[in-house]
Amino acid sequence: MDANKEIRLRLRFYKDVMINTTVLSQKFAIYAKSNPQDYFIKTRGTHIWINIIGSEKRYYSPHLHLELEAKSENETHIRGLFGPDPTLWTLFMFLHFVIAGIFLIFTGIAYSNSVLNKSYTSDFVVLTLMVLSWFLLYFIAKQIRSNGNDQTHELEKVFFKILES
Repeated sequence: MDANKEIRLRLRFYKDVMINTTVLSQKFAIYAKSNPQDYFIKTRGTHIWINIIGSEKRYYSPHLHLELEAKSENETHIRGLFGPDPTLWTLFMFLHFVIAGIFLIFTGIAYSNSVLNKSYTSDFVVLTLMVLSWFLLYFIAKQIRSNGNDQTHELEKVFFKILES
């Protein structure tokens, strides 16, 4: 499926490999100790994070979060999630909450003005602006994901390189 035609902003994938979960986790730990120049790999139990570091890191640089689940003795189910930098994600969530709060407040004000038979045109203007702001945030997020698309493919290559080692 083409990632640019998806509505979801955070790309996910699932993969089953015929490797024990412990062995697979050790592969990532060994690769992390080999000091890769452009990547930082952090492992915590069955969770693995691969981040881009150094001169290649941009505000739109994605990271890859992997979750390893034992499917059987010698098979592991991998859940992968490409996401934006946590700081950028926090900023977007903050903006969404601010917009949602303003939307709810002005919905209440518009209802009160309606019940009091007062003009609520300005309230609907603000509500419309908040809806437009939500769409604007969505399209900005899609553009940021598009900017980081090449780095997403780089992270995927590193992931497959570690799997094959």
